[in-house]
Amino acid sequence: MSGLLKKLFRISRRRKNERLFCSAVILAAGRGERMMGLNKLFAEIDGEPVLAHTLRVFELCPEVDEIIVVARPEEIGDIGVLINEYGFSKVSKVIRGGERRQDSVYIGLMEVSPKSQLAAIHDGARPLVTQRLIEETIKAAAEYNAAAPGVPVKDTIKVVKSGEVVSTPDRATLFAIQTPQVFKTDIIKAALTDVIRTKAEITDDCMAVEKLGLTVKITQGDYDNIKITTPSDLIVADAILRERSVCEV
Repeated sequence: MSGLLKKLFRISRRRKNERLFCSAVILAAGRGERMMGLNKLFAEIDGEPVLAHTLRVFELCPEVDEIIVVARPEEIGDIGVLINEYGFSKVSKVIRGGERRQDSVYIGLMEVSPKSQLAAIHDGARPLVTQRLIEETIKAAAEYNAAAPGVPVKDTIKVVKSGEVVSTPDRATLFAIQTPQVFKTDIIKAALTDVIRTKAEITDDCMAVEKLGLTVKITQGDYDNIKITTPSDLIVADAILRERSVCEV
């Protein structure tokens, strides 16, 4: 293990019930290329914009101390208006994102408070995340350094090359990983710095930590914690929110 990682891991285990300062980095800089021209963050579900639903859950979560929103430059003004309209007081900054997801995450992490000990990285287009899921993942990261929610895959997965099946992984070992992915702030900063330095390509933030040889604790995810990717996802999300409203009555 490198000297940097040894230094980071000297404080890897928190004392029981210790409360760590947590910064949430909400990614809202995606292009939404499969949305057929719709702006998924401002599309409405159950009468409110997708991004408003996402931000509200983090705003109400007692484990979250601040929120940084990383956005496309042309949407920073509109997001600022939304934040003021809904009174999201934990949002401290709305900043311009980068070309790739990993660039946007890195930019967001560089803007967190100096007090930040944990960083919860979440897709702005996952509006159905629950407060329980956020809190459990934050608490797991505080203890294990890195944590992400996951759910077992339901379908049989095939590895395919040139249109032919190469292998069939054991489904019992396969999980669909969601967000928020939560890390000790110093660890994820170091991991992403290394990714950018080496020009590595990653598909989620856990991969950056894995490249340093670290493990990620998987917490219980939620099949309802979907990411809005296509127009049909808006219909599904709207139905889920309406069902939740009925259950709460």
